[in-house]
Amino acid sequence: MSRTSTLPKRLQPMLATLTDAPFDDRGWVFEDKYDGFRMIAEIRRGKVSLYSRNGKIISRSYIEVAKALEGVKGDAVIDGELVAIGKDGVSHFQLLQNALRHEAKLKYCVFDLMFENAVDLRKQPLLERKKRLKAILPRNKLIAFSAHRKGNGTKFFAEAERKGLEGIMAKRADSVYASGSRTADWLKIKTAKRQEVVIAGFTAPKRSRPFFGALVLAVREEDAWRYIGHVGTGFSHKALEDIHAKLMKLTASKSPFPAKVKDEAATTWLRPSLVAEVKFAEWTSKGELRQPVYLGLRSDKRAKDVVRERERPHK
Repeated sequence: MSRTSTLPKRLQPMLATLTDAPFDDRGWVFEDKYDGFRMIAEIRRGKVSLYSRNGKIISRSYIEVAKALEGVKGDAVIDGELVAIGKDGVSHFQLLQNALRHEAKLKYCVFDLMFENAVDLRKQPLLERKKRLKAILPRNKLIAFSAHRKGNGTKFFAEAERKGLEGIMAKRADSVYASGSRTADWLKIKTAKRQEVVIAGFTAPKRSRPFFGALVLAVREEDAWRYIGHVGTGFSHKALEDIHAKLMKLTASKSPFPAKVKDEAATTWLRPSLVAEVKFAEWTSKGELRQPVYLGLRSDKRAKDVVRERERPHK
């Protein structure tokens, strides 16, 4: 089981800003955007502690990865993404749902070094930090160094689309590491639209489907919950069963929304705490998701932090 921790500011990951299109710039480097969840690794005197983005200690959940990191040279604090690799060789967020049942091939894709032997490297340029990171990594099939390409983001993005990747990351080559901050020095460029959502309720099942019909989705907006649609596709039978078991522990007597939403008569309301991820076609003029598809639950995000992600043009 994961234990909860208050992650100190110095260990909090730097966050990227969503942008609308790839670009070419010699002052930037481009990396794969991995389809998993963020994980900070702290190695001290050979002992490894793994943290999720929201500060949970998850070392016991991923013992094999922690053991692989014992081979890091010296003490270090490393930033990366824990992913599950499919038969196609590509990371898939859905596969992480099976990782704890040992049905997925895990890999820790590392891309930054915050501290090395008690020296704070966060003010060093990104490329210097990556150089040092590569030098201390052990050779292990569970650990992968995130290689980068300089300058040509447009071509790199086209390759990511062909490979079926989630997208690419663009990072200013001389950027410092801003712990706990979301800055424009790191950008994410997605090949498809995706959104983190909070589950606010579920509708009754119809026809032959068991457990529930659709999930009612919300995001946080100005200290209130905003309805953004229902999702009823993307569920395996096992996912329906597992999610339903979690939902039944969160039932509530009334809607969390200030206004009525569709299918209220068939809806069981929930305390908004479970976070999921969906892919979708576009946002409607009403601010709802068009054609959302369920991808999986996210244990690394807090419900109150889930807001609508808006693209910002790169300048």
